[in-house]
Amino acid sequence: MTTAPGQAPVAEHPTRHPLDPDPARATKARAVFALGLMAALTGLFLGGVVPATVALHLSRQARREAYASGGFLTGAAWLRRGERLAWTGLALAAVCVVAVVVIAVVRMAEAPLGHDFPSNVD
Repeated sequence: MTTAPGQAPVAEHPTRHPLDPDPARATKARAVFALGLMAALTGLFLGGVVPATVALHLSRQARREAYASGGFLTGAAWLRRGERLAWTGLALAAVCVVAVVVIAVVRMAEAPLGHDFPSNVD
């Protein structure tokens, strides 16, 4: 291909092989995002632990499949968002557990120790 003087040479794009598959979004990426969103929404109620764990395991599988596909599986942005939401759900659950433990310890510290006998008992 020739170009006029002063123009940058035009690079030709390599043509795809006819048997190459079309790029497609990984279905696990959408599932990871949905589970991560559910984990973030229910994290304070400790219900977010299960969907967050499943989302993190699915994201690991989806990354391996995307790497093995050679770039024909897309959806890396959905995976990242889903992983972030899953970690957020786990962090909210951990904050809730810590808060419950602190409240329990404070209440136990305020409670009287031993038996509370009446004033006429030695």
